[in-house]
Amino acid sequence: MSNTDYLGSPCPSLVLYLPHRPNGLEELLQIPDAGMLMDNNSNHWRKIVTLLAKVASPTAEWRGFRDRELFQRTALCFAPRLMDISAWHWIGGKDNLERFNIDGLNPVPLQGTPTVAIDSKRQILLTPYPDYRQLSNATVSQIRAALDLQGFYTAR
Repeated sequence: MSNTDYLGSPCPSLVLYLPHRPNGLEELLQIPDAGMLMDNNSNHWRKIVTLLAKVASPTAEWRGFRDRELFQRTALCFAPRLMDISAWHWIGGKDNLERFNIDGLNPVPLQGTPTVAIDSKRQILLTPYPDYRQLSNATVSQIRAALDLQGFYTAR
């Protein structure tokens, strides 16, 4: 995998897979920084980074997590294959999922949120594309509750 396919921690707890790379990726590879990523890109990327922080933050204080720790504990991957690491793998968007060839995927929809599904055995989270219109705060809360039941927030 080329280094422009991956941004973030070498040992993340959560990897978000996306089909598009942000502007300034080469600079971000040297110093992964959420603030710089948001400053160098559109509001679209601010939403993605914020939703990643809301899901991955070990506490309800996601803003500080986003600004100080996000890429020390998570990663973005732009390649259409799952990283061979012990982490949760979040694939955002139906079109994005279609880029992957994942054998034995067995996602179970979250109760009350049929657009979100989890394959606990494979540690895969499937959601709509990470955008506020598709992943409301209520949906993020349901995702966090489901991940909490899987031990996501206590495992590291």
